[in-house]
Amino acid sequence: MILLQQIRKIAIAGILIVVLAVTTACGGATVSQADRTTNPPVIGRDVTYTELERGNTPGGQNFGNWVVQTSKGLIKDAYVRDNNKLGVVISRDVRPNEVRPLAKSLVQGFRKNFPNQDLTVLVYSPDKKLILTTQYDIQTNQVKYS
Repeated sequence: MILLQQIRKIAIAGILIVVLAVTTACGGATVSQADRTTNPPVIGRDVTYTELERGNTPGGQNFGNWVVQTSKGLIKDAYVRDNNKLGVVISRDVRPNEVRPLAKSLVQGFRKNFPNQDLTVLVYSPDKKLILTTQYDIQTNQVKYS
């Protein structure tokens, strides 16, 4: 009986040593967000447009979701890349004379959520063609349209 208990203690100690060695070796180095390379999703046969993420960072994901949810149907889809580029697909309900004011409003909200950097807002038509590029320059505090 005593022999079995000693064997069991030795086996548990050995397993514990292996588990600690593996977890230390595999999880010892921490990688910051800046060290990671984030590849944009590739649209191919296996991924449809609606399956793309709204952001490639948690903050971007949250902001993209918020834009779509609060737009009351004016924005059908949104994505944020690298916390400084916002792309939106507008609905057919947005009139041509409303595109610039909508883009300016998006820049203002984007600036509040991602301050102290240059920002770009890309506005796409419902058929996913780029119709307006809006750039905010932090140095001049100016918004440019192209």
